[in-house]
Parts: sequence; C-alpha cells; structure tokens
Amino acid sequence: MSFIKDKVVLITGGSSGIGKACAERFGREGGRICITGRNAENLEAAAAELRAKNIEVLTVQGDVANENDCVRMINQTLNTYGRIDVLINNAGITMRAFFKSVDLSVIRQLMEVNFFGTVYCTKYALRQLLKYNGSVVGVSSVAGYQGLPGRSGYSASKFAMEGFLKALRLENHNTGLHVMIVCPGYTESNIRKTALIADGSAQGESPRDEPKMMSSEEVADHIFNGVKNRKQRVVLTAQGKLSFYLSKLFPGIVDKLVIKAIEKEGELPK
Repeated sequence: MSFIKDKVVLITGGSSGIGKACAERFGREGGRICITGRNAENLEAAAAELRAKNIEVLTVQGDVANENDCVRMINQTLNTYGRIDVLINNAGITMRAFFKSVDLSVIRQLMEVNFFGTVYCTKYALRQLLKYNGSVVGVSSVAGYQGLPGRSGYSASKFAMEGFLKALRLENHNTGLHVMIVCPGYTESNIRKTALIADGSAQGESPRDEPKMMSSEEVADHIFNGVKNRKQRVVLTAQGKLSFYLSKLFPGIVDKLVIKAIEKEGELPK
C-alpha cells in the first residue's frame, strides 16, 4: 500500500504544469487531492482530467498572494477531507527584465506570490501538518541559490522562500515535520510564457525550447519520491546540480556559466 493512500495533499498552482502533474502523481497513489489556482475555469478543467483518471480532487479558487484566500484554501480542504498531510507550495510567477528598467510593482508581485504565498499557506496549514507529521514542500529554483540576470525579483523571492523553509525545518527538528525544498531547473511549463516583463505585462511566447526541457511529470515523480523518503532537498537536472555544488565552491565560475546560459535565450531583457 502506498504511503500516501488516503492522505490529503494540498497543491497550490495546481491547474497546470508541475502542480497538475503532482496532483496526478499523488492522486494515482491514492492520495486525496486539493488543487488551488486563480483561474476557476482552468482549475475545473484540470479537475475533470484528474477525475477521469479516478483521482479524488477538490478545487479551491484563490490567489496565494491574498492571505484571506489562503485561509479559505486551508479551511475548505479541512471541511472536505478533515486533515492535511502534505502541502506543496507550487504557485509561482517569474519575470524577465533588468532591474534598472523594471517597475517596482513587478518585484512586489513576485514577493507576494512566491514568498508570502508560501508563508501564508504554510502558516495556516501548520497545525494540521504537525498533527500528522506531515510534509511542507517548497518548489524553488536554481534562482533560489544563484542570482540570475533579468530575474532579480524572482531570485529574491526564491532566496526568501528557501531561507524561510530552512528556518522552519530547524524550528521543527524534533516535531516530526518534514520540510523539503525542490529545485527543478528548467522545466516544460507555462511559467515563462506568463513571465512578467518590465511594465508588469506577460511576456507571451517562451524564449526557450520547451520540449527539450524536463517534463512536469518527471519533476512530479521526483517530488513524490522526495516526500516518500522525507528528503530535505531535491535538485534536478545536471545543469541544476552542477550549479548548486559549484556555487558553493567556485561562485565566480558559476556566475559566468549563468550569464552564458541566459544569453542562449537571445537578447537579454532591457
């Protein structure tokens, strides 16, 4: 019997990409799923796909940047399922613009979604997670330990998320709470298409070759196994692992490699 059988998994940003893939992966093993997102139509479409695969799923429309919405997400999950065993903080947005040109509202929005969204959901789910020796997962990025040009706000928000989750882990070293940080690297998803440019509008088409990236389903497999084995950190892709370890030993070399990788996107954002 799967370790997740009949346990409750709450996934923010669950209507597409990594979040939706996690919903399917955990649901396929018998987990009871709640997915959240800002777009009710997309949520229901994702839920219909999951239910067609015999996965039990609840949808809660809401924005993780809104504290009251986060309270409602937790409460509706509890009202339906009676418990929360795993919280996957997946909802996130990115950006593509140099700091000198970006409107500060873009930086603020990134912090509200990527950092405070994680803080709010974790805060209001924590009592349940402690009760059941549950897991808190933060979907971070290479940008969470390495600054990326054109991604100043994104890096800041992911650095903040990582610091928060590391502190939470230490505070709960003897409570049974499991805290895991996942750094997927470049993954095939729509996050780059919705990336914010300098004025706060969406980028549109991704500058990267999406089909050549790691699939969301593969990332979900790693997240599932990481929760199962209660790992502290999961770093994916050879590029991600190389940058993680080299950043600690040879930060100057990593900076050059990062610039080279970003330049492959074409002209850097102004």
